[in-house]
Amino acid sequence: MSQKAKREFPGVTAYLDRHKKRRFRFRKRGFSAEIHGEYGSKEFRANYEAVIRGHKSQNICIQDTQRGTINALVVSYYQSPEYVSLSDSTKATYRREIERLRNEHGHRLVTQMKRQHVVKLLEPLTDRPSARNNRLRMLRMLLNHSVEIGWRSDNPTNSIRKMRTGSQGFHTWTERELAAFFAYHEIGSTARTAVTLMLYTACSRVDVVRLGWQNVSDGRIRYRRKKTERFSEVVVDIPIHPDLQAVLNILSSSQLTFLETAGGRSRSPNGLGNAMRQWCNDAGLPDCTSHGLRKACATRLAEAGASEREIMAWTGHASPQMVQIYAGKARRGLMADQGFAKLRKNETGSKNAEPNKKGSSK
Repeated sequence: MSQKAKREFPGVTAYLDRHKKRRFRFRKRGFSAEIHGEYGSKEFRANYEAVIRGHKSQNICIQDTQRGTINALVVSYYQSPEYVSLSDSTKATYRREIERLRNEHGHRLVTQMKRQHVVKLLEPLTDRPSARNNRLRMLRMLLNHSVEIGWRSDNPTNSIRKMRTGSQGFHTWTERELAAFFAYHEIGSTARTAVTLMLYTACSRVDVVRLGWQNVSDGRIRYRRKKTERFSEVVVDIPIHPDLQAVLNILSSSQLTFLETAGGRSRSPNGLGNAMRQWCNDAGLPDCTSHGLRKACATRLAEAGASEREIMAWTGHASPQMVQIYAGKARRGLMADQGFAKLRKNETGSKNAEPNKKGSSK
């Protein structure tokens, strides 16, 4: 890349992805975003301008903000190691709520915030418990950061509890729904390949679109989760289920990824999400999503008696907390069955012992 080209698009650097394809990324002050399109093309320029606008709105200079305000705190947080180390997808999720807060309340002074002020900020979302809890979570993170940088000595959100939502999160696919999907989408179709891959690997969308023959060896699939690969050396290393092997056997060995597009390009996570919505709708399964397959895999393992650590080896989680959420219902049912079997065994044993007891007294 020439010096002139570098000046034309400041902040852009080139790199080679794992397929040796040249890609471009904009980085500045903790802000990072992918630039799509051929370098210098009309598409590239449009994407670059959009990224610049995003950078300006989310990383305005500290001198342009009033010190001590929520606005300035957000700028500081975006430059913190905690935020910079997050994956791009997690950053985007956090930014959505943080930017709402900043647009509505950026002028407020952090040092003057008390518990009643936080409650006031949460009040408009009382009828939407999940949204309220998410805002509380973002406020808690921001105010924890204010304590770390010495703006406050306490965090007024610590005494505020989350609301009960009654939500179980993404719907877990049932065996009946899986059967319906497989009956509608034949083996060899991209839909069948995608669902089988996620069901038998517990992969998330962002990971499954990267899987290919490079991840297969000796009857196993090995990969690192994109969400944690920058700060974790954990490798998911799982055996290939026969049903998954049957699907893989149909795929060409020249494919770069298992779920590549008709044009031979890697499929994006969002593109897969949109396709999954259509595939599920076509099969008459409006409640089913790609994330529900990850939960279905964990549920199947739990129902088979797998321990939390064994399930974590499949899902790639670093702690059992999320596994308990994913497979808790199945685990409770399994334990209930085991407890019932012990109860029946004890009852049967007691009845068999009664005649012997009476006979011995004669």
